[in-house]
Amino acid sequence: MATILLVDDEKRIREGVSRALKAMGHDVATAADGAEALDTMAEREPDVVITDLFMPGMDGMQLLAAAKERHPRSVVIIFTGRGTIESAVSAIKDGAFDYITKPFNLDAVEVVVNRAVAHRKLLVENASLKDQIGRANSYENIIGGSETMRDVYRVIDRIKDTWTNVLVTGESGSGKELVARAVHFSGAFKHKPFVTVDCASLSENLLESELFGHVKGAFTSAHRDKTGYFETADGGTVFLDEIAEFSSHLQTRLLRVIQEGEFSRVGETASRRVKVRIIAATNRNLEQAVRSGAFREDLFYRLNVISINVPPLRKRIEDIPDLVEFFLSKFNKKFGKNISSVSSDALAVFAEYDWPGNVRELENLMERTFIFCDDDVMRVHHLQEPLKTIAGLAKTEAVPDLTDLNYKDAKEAVIRRFGREYFEELLEKCEGNISEAARRSGIDRGCFYRLIKKFNVDKPEYTQE
Repeated sequence: MATILLVDDEKRIREGVSRALKAMGHDVATAADGAEALDTMAEREPDVVITDLFMPGMDGMQLLAAAKERHPRSVVIIFTGRGTIESAVSAIKDGAFDYITKPFNLDAVEVVVNRAVAHRKLLVENASLKDQIGRANSYENIIGGSETMRDVYRVIDRIKDTWTNVLVTGESGSGKELVARAVHFSGAFKHKPFVTVDCASLSENLLESELFGHVKGAFTSAHRDKTGYFETADGGTVFLDEIAEFSSHLQTRLLRVIQEGEFSRVGETASRRVKVRIIAATNRNLEQAVRSGAFREDLFYRLNVISINVPPLRKRIEDIPDLVEFFLSKFNKKFGKNISSVSSDALAVFAEYDWPGNVRELENLMERTFIFCDDDVMRVHHLQEPLKTIAGLAKTEAVPDLTDLNYKDAKEAVIRRFGREYFEELLEKCEGNISEAARRSGIDRGCFYRLIKKFNVDKPEYTQE
């Protein structure tokens, strides 16, 4: 079904063609002249405009130009008499899709309109694809060169050109959707549809309708047929965010799509075929959900063909400087500021924090800090909570009276003092050589580097070798 605007100064033609188009299943609006047509177009964008070539006031050529300016993706068809075919051809050169000569039969109208509707669909799909590709949907959107992230990149590179279903796991805010987009847009699927579904934000009935579509009359508010996300993504990728929220009924329907490549819209009995790659994501333990009976075991194994675990930020703190630099650039543009860097002391506080909200929390805290920073360098005193508290703890040199603390806090205070003193003395003996210090401590160099940041070791210079 398409939205069609029919423009003709002859009432008989408007009414006759309008009835025929509605019988074909289209939503039709009519206008007696160009001015009325422009008023209608101001309220909504028509998929197809059918206009007479010669009308009082604004003629069809002028309306064509105005329609293309206002709605470039609207497809325009011209009505013309036999003696004015040359003018109709001229209209096609100026952007009209086709013309229909008067007198005409309704079968001819249906053929041209169906072609126009198909052309409009292609225009919309191409515009959507160009918009998606125009965004930086690639590995560049995932910030971090740590070993754990390189493991993620290696898996993406292996699967990006395949139809294999993927399960992306990780804590909230860790970047699961960015990984899903990287899988899609870095490989052979990048020119195909990518459809994101937030499963946690929709009720079961609404989610079913959004995923599979529905037919007119399927339920009270189903006033027209609706195409679902699976049909929209045919040939491409569907990203199901928070798949653990699926009810048992929806799990069964999804399993049929994966196994058979078939589904039915809500309210219809006929089956439709579709070919999609499914990337599902969750921050919950699906294996535990399988054991408890909350998630189908057969569906789990169908989704978990390839698993990508996105590490939490606290397990890749060496990526924090790169992430901070990325957000510096982003928020400088957003707030019109020119903050050039973050001080090393402030970065040490960032490394000290556990980041329960992961990269999303880092982004939010960076934005909050930006608002209160008027200097060209972001320093410790600019930091907002909870980093301000962390900064205060880092400045505390001595352990307070342990009996004033509960067991957990007392233990952490002792460990903090021990860690700082141990690594400072070790690095001093090794003259700042991190590799030698790591060897003597029996700790992997990457882990050693994270620990000296965690304990805010106060040494001015280090050497890597």
